[in-house]
Parts: sequence; C-alpha cells; structure tokens
Amino acid sequence: MAALFGAATFLGACQRPATPTTAAPTPLATATPTSATPAAPQWSPRVAKLLRDMTLEEKIGQMTQITNAAINHTGEQKDVSLDSAKLVPFIREYGVGSFLNGEAVPPAQWLKYLAPLQRIALRESRLHIPIIYGVDHMHGASYVSGAAIFPHNINLGATFNTEFARQEARATVMESADLGHLWVFAPVLDLGLNVYWPRFYETYGEDPLVAAELGAAYVTELQNNKDILPYKVAGCGKHFLGYSDPRNGWDRTNALIPEQRIQEFFRPSFQAAIDAGLKSVMVNSGEINGEPVHSSRAILTDLLRTQMGFKGVAVTDWQDILRLVTVQKTAPNEKEATFRCIDAGIDMAMTPYNTNFCRIVKELVQEGRLTKERIDLSAGRVLQMKDELGLFDNPLPRADRLSRVGAPEHKQHALEAARESIVLLKNEQNTLPLVPARVKRLLVVGPSADSRANLSGGWTLAWQGRAENQYPADVPSLLTALRREYPGAVVETVPYQDAAGQPQAANVLTAARRADAVVLALGERPYAEGLGNINDLTLPDDQQQLVRTAQRSGKPTIMVMIGGRPNIIRPVAEGSPAIIWAGLPGFGGGQALAEIISGKTNPSGKLPFTYPQAAGHIANYHHDNNENSLELSDFGVGFEQHANKAKATMLTEYGTGLSYTTFRYSNLQLSDSVLSGAGSVRATVRVTNTGARPGKEAVLWFMTDEIGRITRPVRLLKHFEKQDFKPGESRELTFTIQPMKDLSYPAASGQRLLEDGFFVLRVGDQQQRFRYAGATAQAARPAGGK
Repeated sequence: MAALFGAATFLGACQRPATPTTAAPTPLATATPTSATPAAPQWSPRVAKLLRDMTLEEKIGQMTQITNAAINHTGEQKDVSLDSAKLVPFIREYGVGSFLNGEAVPPAQWLKYLAPLQRIALRESRLHIPIIYGVDHMHGASYVSGAAIFPHNINLGATFNTEFARQEARATVMESADLGHLWVFAPVLDLGLNVYWPRFYETYGEDPLVAAELGAAYVTELQNNKDILPYKVAGCGKHFLGYSDPRNGWDRTNALIPEQRIQEFFRPSFQAAIDAGLKSVMVNSGEINGEPVHSSRAILTDLLRTQMGFKGVAVTDWQDILRLVTVQKTAPNEKEATFRCIDAGIDMAMTPYNTNFCRIVKELVQEGRLTKERIDLSAGRVLQMKDELGLFDNPLPRADRLSRVGAPEHKQHALEAARESIVLLKNEQNTLPLVPARVKRLLVVGPSADSRANLSGGWTLAWQGRAENQYPADVPSLLTALRREYPGAVVETVPYQDAAGQPQAANVLTAARRADAVVLALGERPYAEGLGNINDLTLPDDQQQLVRTAQRSGKPTIMVMIGGRPNIIRPVAEGSPAIIWAGLPGFGGGQALAEIISGKTNPSGKLPFTYPQAAGHIANYHHDNNENSLELSDFGVGFEQHANKAKATMLTEYGTGLSYTTFRYSNLQLSDSVLSGAGSVRATVRVTNTGARPGKEAVLWFMTDEIGRITRPVRLLKHFEKQDFKPGESRELTFTIQPMKDLSYPAASGQRLLEDGFFVLRVGDQQQRFRYAGATAQAARPAGGK
C-alpha cells in the first residue's frame, strides 16, 4: 500500500460543460493535493519545556504502556491491587508514561489502587510527570462494579438515535473519571461489515453515516463533559483502520480492501470523530492487503495525519509490535518491527508486559535509525494529551463523588437505550404483544432464558464477561423480567438439555403444550476478540432442535435472538410467527425485552446491518448492482429459478424493524428537480402514525447515484432522524440535499468527485428522481425538469 493516500485533499471546483445523460458523468469538483508533510506540532509551554528538559530515556518512557498485571501482587489483570515494589522500577528506571487494564471492582478499590500508583509516579519521576491510565469501558464504565451498563454499540446503531451514544459517554465519564480512568479506549469506529467477525457487536453497524454520527456524539460528550471537572477524559477511536472486514471473518487477520473503498466506507466514522476533537486512536491489529497496519506509513501518516488532520496519540493494540515478528512474519526481529512501527507513525506501544521497547528504541536512536526529533514528536503528543486533560494540575483521583456510580438516571438511560434498540423482525397474526391479562402460563426456554451474561456480552465486568453468579443481583434476566411483567401468570422455564448436553425434548414439549405461548431465548454466550472466532453462523443444532420441539406444540413461539452477531435462522424461522432481534442490550435488556413482549413498550429499533439468510453468501445493503445479482441474459433460458435463489441473499434488509403501530409515508417533494452548482434542494416527506398507539419512527433517507465512473452502491444512507408520533399524528420531515456532501464520493486518492447525472432519493416507500447538472443547469434544464 505504499502508494496509498499520498497527500491531503481539499475541495476545489472547476466548471465544465453539461454532460448528456447517456454519456459518462463528468467530475465537477475534485480535490487538490497539498504537501505530504504534516504541519509542525504546536506544543503548550509546559510540554515544550518538558521536551527541553527530559532525557531520551524519559521521552521513550512516555511512549510506553504497561499492563496492570505487571504491577499487581498476583500478576493477573483481574487483580486490582498495587505492588509498589513492582511499580517503582517502571517509573524510576524507564519513566513509563501509561498503564492500562483491569476488571470490574468497586470504586473504592480503584481509588485504593490508582491514588498510590499516581503518587508513586509523581514521586519517582524526575520531572514529576503523571501517568495516564487506560481502561476498556466499552459500553458504560464496564470495569467499575455497580456502574450502568448500556447496550453494546450494535444496539445503539439500531436506535438510530445519537442521544444514546451521548448518554452512554456521559455515564461512562461520570462513573469513572473521578477514579483516575482518564483514557477511555472507546468508541469503536470500525464498520460492521463482516458478521462473522467476533467484534461485530462493538460497531454501530454497517453504515458509515450512522457510525460517524453516533461516534462523533460519543466523542464530543466524553471529552467535553463539564460535570467531571476538574478532570477531563480522552477518547480513543478504535481500530484505525479497516479492522472489521477481515477476509476470513476471524479477528486480527487480513482484510482485502480497495483504496477507494477505504476512503468511502472506512474513513468517514474516524474522520467525524477526529473533526469532533478525538485525542487518540488505537491501531488495527490486522493487515490490509497484506501489510500490517501498525507498520504502514501510508495509513498511519499519509492518511491519518496528512489527509485526515489527526494531531493526537496513535497507540498500538495489545503486543502488536511484536506481532509483526511472531504472527505476521513481516519483520525478522523485535528491533526491526519497532523501527518500522515508529517510522510508520506509532506514538505509544502497548508492550504491554516488559520494557524491551524502551531498550530497543534507545538503541535505534543511538544507531541513527530514529532521530531524536522523531522521539520528541511522539513523546510530545503523549505529554500534550496529558496537559490538555489537566493531569499535571489534577493528577490524583477523588473520593467525594462516588455516589455517581450507578446513578439512577444513568441506569434509566441505559434502559431507554435498550428499549429503542430491540428490533421486531416478524410478527404474523399479531402474535405480539402478549397482553398480560390474556396470559395465564408462559414458557421461557433456551440458553439465554435466565442469563444476565448473555444479555451483556463480552467486555462486561471482564474481558470475556464473567460467570453468571458474578453479575449484580439487581440485574434481571429475561426470565426474571417476564415474571415481573406477568405477575398474574405462571412464568416457568425447563432445561432444554441435560448436563451432558443431550436434548430434553419431552420436557420442553410437555411444558410448551400447557403454556399459552413460548418465548425461545436463543443466541450466544459472551466472547471478545479472537476467542469469539467461529466457522459457521448457523444457529447451533441444539438450539434449532429446541425451536422445532417448541413449534411442534402448536402454541405461538417467539424467537428472541440474543448475541453479538446474527445467527442464520432460516431453517427454523418460518415456523415461528414472531422473531425479535435483541442483540446485546446490556443490564436493562431483560426488562426492555419483557416490556416489548407484553406491549408495555412499543418496539422502534431498526436493523443496523443486513441480516443474512445463508452462511455462504453475505452482502451489505450498500452493495453494488454487480455484486448481488445474476442477469438471466448471461445464462440463457432456464436459469430463472437459479437466478432468483442467487438474489435472495438477505433474510431481512438493513433498516428493517416493525412496530405495534403503523406509519405511512406520503407526499415526498423536492423544492427543485435540478440542482445547479453548489446550490441545495430541500426534500420533505409526510410521516403519519396511522395506528392506535404512540410509536417512534426512525426515518431513513437513502440516495442512489444512477451512474458513476466508480461503481456506486445501489443505495446509501444520507440522513436519519427519530421522532415520536401520537396516534393519528402527522408530521413533515425535512432533508436538505447538498451536492458536495450528499452527491459526491471519494476517489482512491481521497479526492471528492461530483458528477453530472441523475439521482434517486428514497424514504419509506416514497421516491423522487432528480438531476445534478453542475453550473449549467439553468440553460440545460428540460421541460418539466426531467
């Protein structure tokens, strides 16, 4: 990828004659490259003085991050108890600037750990430089006992509501900043394209606009919250870049991504976060087109710094410099790997167990391979982040605001996010809601029936989650929540398999026949990263057998899919009249699901990804025409049946989601049918709640570019908003189409291409076709604007 992303780009414009619609479209505006050298950093006076006064060894120490396991009594990450004898050499001899990790422990224990850690760091550091502590607070302050645990990002994407991303960020900093957690390794800004990928649930879904807007809302709140003053928190966008679309679906493996696709799909979410002031990024552990991203100057300097304007800290992921030697085999030894990564643009190495990095970097400087100026650049970025966070002035945590941890309003926001994130995919014969007054007996069965862990997924309390009995007692499972929701009914569960994993079909069938309805709580156990690698998306055989057994009872069955990625359910989906995608809704998930099943809450979530029908072929909603179709003319007569099967790759489309009310879209209007130059067009549509109960509707505006020099997606989301509607209420919603923002697309170089031609705007079941005609539109406008 040496030729990738050669220079920064800025939008310029040139006028060209109008192009007939039958000809290739003409670029109207392109980007103008500038110098490939990023601007010199502007250090604060404090940082500039430190860089003058620090030794080389101290500067390298600021570039080093060590796991808490190296300074704990037991040497385990879950042990949040400081061994000062282990800590002192890291500070005194190496000037280590950062530590990370841990698991959920009470706030008082975090204070007991981080207050002395910081005091020792300040005492043993010659220039009294504070450390910065990093924590994987992935969906709330998930490594603080008693904190509010929000739905994972994939669920927040299903809300199509940026407010929940903001509320999650607010709860996170309110519940952890006082403890010394001033570097939060979130948000994940990867695009959820490959549903096999075990970190799929950490993304906001497959659409770049949704990821950009929710990610930017999270970053803005996380880094600018005033209620945690005098503290400030740095966000960390993960994982730059292209990590989420590995060719084989496994974690930390190779992705094959064309340069243009990187610009159009993978860059926007990171760009939006950087524009919002993002202070750090964590780097993709895998490879793009065979090149490890950690050692790619094209990505980490040319793209990230020069094109995208990032000025913050780029940190590696876990032991990823050494990975170039041990796994990726692109460097012969750790020294060469270290040189390549720093030369590419890495600022801080999550080493994370030892100080080999410190020794190696010093040797590279002494040998003249790395300059002192290069070390100053990375050390300065780390120190600048610390200074901007106020760490030099307020380095120690405080204990007088611990009542904020698990505050009722935070838990309420997490519950509301769960309610809006759950998607009703199927509801034949109005099976749902199951009105409590009509239910005397309800069977809840399956691996997720009485599991709080399954509702929360990985990165909850610990990296891989915890044993069921270690979750807070006040967090309801789906079974517990349904018992509360149906106080007048018998809500029971039965084992669907014995201790040896053998099915208990007779017990399930008997219980199902005496119930009014069966809730099948299906899905996955918690996992994170590589331990979640799988070979088959298909719902496991034992769960399929459970579904078929319940369906044989003749009673209504409601399939509830709980997990971090979509299981293939086509073999059993037809036999159940109702299907709910729950994702990973967090600690409020049990209650939210129970309320939706009972009808207390009207579902409003919409899928933030395309639900696959089969494991063999998966297409995202923004595929191109060639990717997901077979033309009959290519094969001759007799291939119609084959072609139809080939086209049916999606079980449920992106943006699908049912409600207990109905919404009608009507009267889509454009203020003009031809756009000219940099002018804009105002689109309006009327949305009406035609049902009998209040509901929320996420209104999604899609654009289709009919012809492009680079193959265009069949449609691409350009605007979204969510509104409350009372029964019978009608409201006009507006989307202003701006040519450069909504009609252009990037070339492989990052240039924005704006082409003459026709576009189709779609919202609900409405659509309007219009034309972009550049600067000569008025003269070329045909009668009727078509």
